[in-house]
Amino acid sequence: MNSGEASGYADAEFVSGIGRVALGDLLRRAARRMGDKPAVIDENASISYAELDAAASRFSNLLIERGIKPGARVVTLCGNTIDYIKVIYGIHKAAIVWVPINTMLATSDMEYIVDHVDAELIVVDASLASTPAIASLLEKTDRSVLYVDADFNDLLNGFSSDEQQLAICERDLALIMYTSGTTSRPKGAMHCHLSVFSGALCNIGEWSVSRDDRILIILPMFHVAAHALFTTFLLAGATIVLQKGFDPAKSLAAIERERITFFVGLPMMYAGMLDHPRKASTDLSSLRFCVYSMAPMAKTLIQRLVVEFCSNFALTSGQTEIYPITVMFRPEQQLQRFGNYWGESAMIDDLGIMDDEGNLLPRGEIGEIVHRGPNVMLGYYRDPEATAEVRRFGWHHTGDLGMIDPDGQLIFVDRKKDIIKSGGENVPSAKVEEVLLRHPAIANAAVIGVPHARWEEAIVGCVQLKPGAHTDEAELIAHCRGLLGGFEVPKAIEILEKIPTTATSKLRKVELRELFIDRFAEQS
Repeated sequence: MNSGEASGYADAEFVSGIGRVALGDLLRRAARRMGDKPAVIDENASISYAELDAAASRFSNLLIERGIKPGARVVTLCGNTIDYIKVIYGIHKAAIVWVPINTMLATSDMEYIVDHVDAELIVVDASLASTPAIASLLEKTDRSVLYVDADFNDLLNGFSSDEQQLAICERDLALIMYTSGTTSRPKGAMHCHLSVFSGALCNIGEWSVSRDDRILIILPMFHVAAHALFTTFLLAGATIVLQKGFDPAKSLAAIERERITFFVGLPMMYAGMLDHPRKASTDLSSLRFCVYSMAPMAKTLIQRLVVEFCSNFALTSGQTEIYPITVMFRPEQQLQRFGNYWGESAMIDDLGIMDDEGNLLPRGEIGEIVHRGPNVMLGYYRDPEATAEVRRFGWHHTGDLGMIDPDGQLIFVDRKKDIIKSGGENVPSAKVEEVLLRHPAIANAAVIGVPHARWEEAIVGCVQLKPGAHTDEAELIAHCRGLLGGFEVPKAIEILEKIPTTATSKLRKVELRELFIDRFAEQS
């Protein structure tokens, strides 16, 4: 037996050919099965599986002819369109690493990501190029830029639709998604072809996805949740309907017009549609399964939704670092338990509760939520220390505290890391505190998250002024808006005489949360 056979592979051909797992293959295989069936519909057009596969191959050949080699990084700044999916799968087919950037980030974070991955190309949706943060990035960058504009398809037609035969290994790096951590700089979660493919297969099984499904995707495609959705539904041969941004009336109209069977949204999205005047006259009978994510659902809201919207609701969770989904609170459990129930582990994941010494805890004890499985990231890009920290004791550490109840259901307790979850985005409090401390009037700052009906948590900045200094909430929020992404800007700023600290000068944020826990109660 040779060493290749001992490792499970007969030879390199198994990795690059007969037994390979590669994301570009996913689209080609679906196209052979589905052919002329609509693959994706956006607000302007529709495209079949065969057309989408051919266009992705054309973009792949464009990248190859530009001299971009396998393993190089291509950054994208795009909205939810058919053309964006052509770009993504063209990158995958070319064995290049896709690096999506959150279009709502501040310019400084965009610049950091572009430089950190040493991007060879920035692909920009022309409709977004004039937004202040992106325009500033494009003005400063020395990287090559390709615009997805009205002439994009004419550009693609100049390249062959024949797919290049490139060697791709299942553990090759496929994408880097940057996520906010506890530090002021985002970290790049690296996923290989296998982690994405195994996650998509898991989703098909857990949600019973078929080629007859039609999903409406509103979540931005730079986010891991949206990527998981369109990868899953393309793999299944279903039809995807894209919408740019959430508007309750537009979403209701799309569900009825496109006969949507599957919908994923935040609790605030469901609340917005449920209470919209158009809801009463909208035919929602096509819906068979709805997923909510990022936040638990209020008891009164889920009770209404299963009667007035769709009878099958499920909560699913994941992280950028663990290709979604990781846990699922199933439809039959929705009206049996209420609170911070996250459900049970998805079929490809091990779920555990661990103490600080690496011991797995029994049911009923609180510790850190940890996972193992093929959908866990390879690590953080160019950050071996953070990678080692997050995979201690052979498990991926989520930074969330929880417990498993006697029935095997995961209950979320709190966050171990100082992260605020606002509107589905992770916001590191340290990052906002750093920006507040740049203001000349601020002596000390503590940033907390407090309950909010729409955002799950609203960011509140608590500041202490320097002796003799003067400022107000409006000025401080304007200061933050100039240095942070829109979703990172505090919803309120409280000016305090003194911020409570421990004997070792650590911020006592528990006291601040208790003090301002009802800050947005009237809006709720």
